[in-house]
Parts: sequence; structure tokens; C-alpha cells
Amino acid sequence: MPMSRPRRRAGSLAALITAVAVCAGDAAARSFPFGSHTRSVNDLGNQFVPFHARLWDLLHGNADGGLLFNWSSGFGTSFLPDLGTYLTSPFALLVGVFPRERIDLAVYAVTVLKTASAAAVMALLLLTLRGGRWWAAGVLGGSYALCGWSVIEASYNPMWLDGLIALPLLCLTAEWARTGRRRVAAPLLVAVVWAANFYTAYMATLGAALVLGLRLFTERADRRTTVRALGRAALTVVLGIGIAAPVLLPVYLGTKHAYPGWNRTFAPAAWPDVFARLLPATYSFFTPALFVGTGTLLLAGTLAFRRAAPRRERWAWPALVAVVALSFQWGPTHLLWHAFTTPNGSPYRQTFVLAGLVVITAWISVSYGWPERRALLGGAAVPCLVAAGAASSALVTGWTYPLFAAGLLAAVAAPAVAGRGRRFAALAAVLLIGAQVGQAAATTAYGDWQKRRRLDRYAPWGERQRDQAAAVADAEGWPRYRTDPGRQQATANDPLLVGGQGGAYYSSHTPAVLTRTLLALGGGWTSNGRAVQSLDNPVTDAVFSVGARLRTTRAPERTAGAPARWTVATHRAEVPPLVTVRQPGGPAAYGRSPFRNQEKLLGSTVYTVPRTVLRTADGTAVTNRNGRDYRVRGGGYTLSATCPAGSEAYLWAPDLFGTARVGDGPMVVLKGELPARRAAMERLGTLGGASSVRIALAPVREGSVPVDAIGCLDRARLASAVAGLRRTGATDVRVTSHGIRAALPPGSTGTAVIAAPRIAGWSCQGRPADNRLGLVATPVPPHGGVIDCTFRPPGLRAGAAAGTGSALALIAVTAWGARRRGRYAPEGRPAPAGPPEPGAADAPAVPNAPGAPAVPDGR
Repeated sequence: MPMSRPRRRAGSLAALITAVAVCAGDAAARSFPFGSHTRSVNDLGNQFVPFHARLWDLLHGNADGGLLFNWSSGFGTSFLPDLGTYLTSPFALLVGVFPRERIDLAVYAVTVLKTASAAAVMALLLLTLRGGRWWAAGVLGGSYALCGWSVIEASYNPMWLDGLIALPLLCLTAEWARTGRRRVAAPLLVAVVWAANFYTAYMATLGAALVLGLRLFTERADRRTTVRALGRAALTVVLGIGIAAPVLLPVYLGTKHAYPGWNRTFAPAAWPDVFARLLPATYSFFTPALFVGTGTLLLAGTLAFRRAAPRRERWAWPALVAVVALSFQWGPTHLLWHAFTTPNGSPYRQTFVLAGLVVITAWISVSYGWPERRALLGGAAVPCLVAAGAASSALVTGWTYPLFAAGLLAAVAAPAVAGRGRRFAALAAVLLIGAQVGQAAATTAYGDWQKRRRLDRYAPWGERQRDQAAAVADAEGWPRYRTDPGRQQATANDPLLVGGQGGAYYSSHTPAVLTRTLLALGGGWTSNGRAVQSLDNPVTDAVFSVGARLRTTRAPERTAGAPARWTVATHRAEVPPLVTVRQPGGPAAYGRSPFRNQEKLLGSTVYTVPRTVLRTADGTAVTNRNGRDYRVRGGGYTLSATCPAGSEAYLWAPDLFGTARVGDGPMVVLKGELPARRAAMERLGTLGGASSVRIALAPVREGSVPVDAIGCLDRARLASAVAGLRRTGATDVRVTSHGIRAALPPGSTGTAVIAAPRIAGWSCQGRPADNRLGLVATPVPPHGGVIDCTFRPPGLRAGAAAGTGSALALIAVTAWGARRRGRYAPEGRPAPAGPPEPGAADAPAVPNAPGAPAVPDGR
């Protein structure tokens, strides 16, 4: 059915209001792209921008790997789970039309477009639920998309915005199920929103189910009609999720193979803080961002006092809003909203569902005409009570109550003005739009300021990233060897952002085998093991075939306040090929010492690990705990040991937060704070002719230092080991988008080891690959020859089967329904398409009650 003019106007107005408010707020905060302040905070800069850069590379044919496998990150990891988690939104494809160096702008444009689209779809939903003034639907659609959750939290988690769009879309499919319409389009729509972001789509599906149940209740549907509508809705959801299974099942199994990360316990927010988050210009990471605008809150409050509305509608919608709000604060329902797992970050990720319910409630009231004086007074009491309840909250700012008062005055004045006649409707629209845009822009700006102050920040693409990308391109030798963009990272996903094939990787799907392997080798991490870091070490570089490594250092500032400048240097080394041949058998497991673990993986002894003594600044020896660790606190310490002359000293202190230094050598910064942060093994320098090592440690907080913290590397032994691996390693290596093929020297025997983590999904020579100390391995074929290994993400085959079955079931159900309708249609006449869609003509679906003001079409 073609979209009517009022619907087009409502959607366009909602999108315009939203885009203007978001951009105005960011401009007021001088946030990118309107100012010098970065908007890439937390995971936006650390994950989502780099992943969109990876998508850009895929779209332009420049990626190392493909849709199934990612050779760039974590020394080779599955990509389909990441694709399904971060990049399967249809909007994400738009990054491909931007230049790659403008990837930050591309992500911002996609974010604004998603938010505006959510506003437009909500406006269309409102006119579908009940007819009414198109511009009022546009204002309320904008109110939904500009809720606090959207402009403060989802703005730097752009894949969540697909859930903001999904809620009104799924409510539309619920309406179609209720009325028996669009039986093919509905499951396809469900598939799209679930594939775009399954996490928020799950929450939106719960919200749509509540809306459908309430619609059946308020429309007084009989039992047969209710059962059939619920059955159609359930079938729609099942078929839609089934069609999306080729994406959803690999994503689900990716989370099962991921490193556990954080484990949090839900703690409900204080009610004054909850009330404060309903007001403009407030911020807090651990409370629900409930702001929808004072006008929307007032209009929602008027429904309970509307004589024109049927009794069931008057009380059912406000009751649903109250019940859902209470469910946010109770542990069992909190788990239900979050798929039975308390999230690592914000514990109120379902807040957009409540915002949608408040907006729908406001629309139901407005659809019966402007509220009369009694309803207006009753509705005004709701935001006033909220404001009073928030008075004791520390989240209230100096801007909160002035903005609230201005919005309340505009919301009260608009119905009074509009009631004077048609020519004053424009003034009422200006009052409501002005209040909504002003409050939302201020809330956006305040959120930008607070996020910059409280969260980790990452610079947008600039001179540093350009220099790194150019250096990676100059050093590129893949697949003969890897090029690692370096330990001194700009983000936790530098290989995705600037290129190369490094060890750094940060995702919700970081494989447990990767994290534990790098942990055993002395690697560092943040985010409790989900963000693993590159390990700048010649032994691990040899093991993982890193033949070129970037080292980025910050140049001294010439003038105070000048932009940071960086120097990028490329360091090369002779390394074994990506596939090496080892003797059969070998060590079964890693031990505690990363120095010995590196030797196990290399196959040669290259370190001396001496006994250490730790003393405080006054010379007092520190007693170790259980023969494993020294406990340190703030202050100065000296760690002493004896190493062979000419060796290189390395320090392993994963729980040390502070600095370390050998003599007048360079100062090394370690940021360990287990379990959240793990400091990587660091090189301290070459000892020259001296054999005594004295390391000055300066921890700034409590931590620990292992008794075997020092390793002394013999470069000559390492060179000999590398030469042996090069001599017996693969003579030719070819990589594909989802596998690797290597030719081995004639007569090779033993085990072929691929320098890639043995994550689930690898198979070699037609059988599951073996695991050799966390790496992919397979027996060498008789007389050498060629090994051929391929990767298929776990769940892909089962997901494809489920998707195919669901698509065939949809075709069968559609054909059966068409045949059934044709059988009962009168001869010579087409079968009816179904009952008319509510709101199709943009007129009230239920006649106004006696005495209620009429709602002219299109006003």
C-alpha cells in the first residue's frame, strides 16, 4: 500500500527534528565533527570505528581475509561473529561511500541516520495504531528517537541504534499479525532486525509482545481472535529468527567460545536517580537514561484523565508503563530483559523499550484530541512529581530544572493555544518542537561533556594513523611474514584500523584460546581479558612470523598545548614462515613462567631465568608469598638478579602498575591491575658487559611482582633456532579468505604448526585440526607434500540449514494461506487481502467518545 501524504510528512518531520537536535547538541559540545573534541569514547573508538574500517576494506576488496575469517587481528580469528554483532545493519554499508580516512565521519553519519530513521518509523507506527495529527506523530516520533538512552548511551554504541529502529518495526509486525496482514513481509522484517543486532532486537521483541498483548486487551478481542493473533505473531517471530539463523547461530556460539570477561551482579539504581534521569541534562553510567522530553511525559500522564478515551485504554497503557519501569529494578526481570546475563557495562540497556511505551501512551492520549483542562492538570502533575522525586539526587545539574520548567510551560501552553482554532495549530507545533529540540540538544551536549570527562577517549583518524598506515603498507610482506602495527597502540584494534596482521584484538568474541595463549606467553590485556594486546618480543615474533613491527613514540612537545606528534619506526627481523614443521609429540601444556612457555612454543632454550631479590628503598628484603610473588605497594623498590653478559633483560610483572628502569636506560611503563588489566612483558635493554641486573621499580598502587620476573634472552641462540625453523619450514604459503595452504620440503616428517590460534572451526586434511600449545597443528602428510587447512565458523552449517528450512516453511505457509483464501473466495472475485489496516487513512481507529473534540485528517 503506498504511503499516504500525512504519513510521509510525519516521518520526515520526526527525522528532521531528530537530526537537528543531535547535531545541535554535538555542535554545542564542540564534539567531532563540529569541533576539536573527539566523540570516540570507550568502545566507539576502541571497537566500532575499527570494525567499520574493516567493513570498508571488505567492501573495497582490501581486507586480509573475508566474511568468515579475519587474518588481521589476534594472529587470525573468526570474523562472522563480529560481523553479526557489529556490522550486519543495512546502514553499516554506507561507510563504503566515504573515503577510508574519513571513517570517523562515516560512523557519525550512520549514527545520525539510524537515529533519524528510528524517529520516522516510530511516527509511522503511531499513525498505524491510531489516526491523528501528522505533526503530533512527528514530534512524538522525534521524542522517542531523542530519548536519553539514544543520545547518551547508544550514540557511542551505534549497533544498539538498530534496536531503537527495531522496536517500532516489530510493533508494526505485531499489528500485522493482529489484523492478519503482510504475512510474508513480517517474517522478513523480523529477520532483518534480528540479524542487524540480535541483542537489542531481543529486547525490542519483548516490548512488541507487550504492546500486542495490550492491543488485544484494549480492543476487547474475543478468545478465538486473540489465539489466532498470538499464533500468527509467534509464527512470524520464529520464522524470522530462523531465516536470520546463518548469522545468529555463529554469533551465539562465538560468545560461548569467547573469553569470559567481566562477571557483574545487578544492583538497582536509587529511585531519586531514576527520577532524575527522566529530566533533561543528567548523566550517569549505571542508571537508566529515561529522558523523553517534558512534553511527552506530560502528554503520557494525561491519558489516565481523558474522558474521551475508553476506560481500558485510559488505565492499561499507564499501567504497562509503570510495570515495565518496575521490572527494570528487580533482579529476575532485569535478567529477563538482558537474555539472562547481566551486561558488563550499563545495566539498563533495555531503556529504549520503556521510552517507546511512554511515547505510545502519549500518542494514544493525543489521538483523542487535545487534552481538556482536567486532563492537562492531571498530566502536568506527573512531570512535577518526577521533578520533586529527583530533588535529592546528585545527578541533577544546574541546567536540569530550568530546562524542565521551560519544557513544562511549552507543553502546557501548546494545547491551550491549539484549542483556539486551526490557525493556532502551527504555534502549538512550534512550542512542542522547540521544547523537544532544546531539551534534547542540551541533554546531548551534556552527555558529550560528561563522556569526555569520565570515559576513555580515542583520537579520530589523523596524522598518527596516516603515518602508521603508510608504514604498514611499506613493510607489507603478507603472507611471507606478518607486519604488526605495534605495541604502542592507538586503539585495541589497530590492525583493523591501520592495517597489518598483528596480535591485538578486542571484541565480545575474543576467543578464550587466544587470550589464554597470549597470557601464557607474557601478553597483556585490558577489559578483563577481552582486549588482548600485541606482544613486542623477538621470541613471540619468531613464533608468529612477525617479520616487520612498528614502534610508535610520542615526540616531545615544542610548545604547550600543541597537538601531539608521533614518530613511527619500522623494525624488521628474519622470522620463520607462517607454517613450520616440528617433531611429533612435544610439550602437552604451558607452565607458569612465560619465558619457559615461549621456549616450548619455539622449540629451543633461549632464556636464562635467574633467582631474584626484591628490596625496599631502605634496603629491606621483601619476603615472597608461597615462593611465587612479592607483594608491593606505592614507593620505590629494587629488583636484583644475575644474567649472562650481553643478554637482553625482560621484565614480566603482570600485576604491577608503575614504572621500571635499568640504570640510565629508558623508563618502561606497566599498567597491570589484575584481573581487569594485565601488563605485558617488557624489554628493559641489553646488559652489555655487566651481568648484574638492578631494576628500579616504582609502583603507584598495590600489586605484585613474580619471583621469576626477569628473563635474560640470548640473541645468538634465538637466531640459531629461527634458522632451523626457516630451514625446515614451508617453502610456499598461500592464504585465502578462509584458509591456508602450504607446501612443505620433501621428506618432511612430524607435525606442521600454523602460526594461528587453534580456535574452534579449523580443519586440516579433511579432519579437525590438532592443538599444539594453542596453535593450529596437523600431522605432516607422508613424504612431506602439501597441507591444506580451512576455517568454517562454528554454527554456520547448522544456521544455514535452519535458515533454508525457515525460508521454505515461509513459502509453504504463504502458499497454503493463498490457496485457502482462494478456496473460500466467491467465484469470479479475488480473495480479500485482509481487514483494513488500523490508521491506514490516518483517521481515528476508534471513534471519538461523545463530547470529545474531533481529530481532522492531516491536521
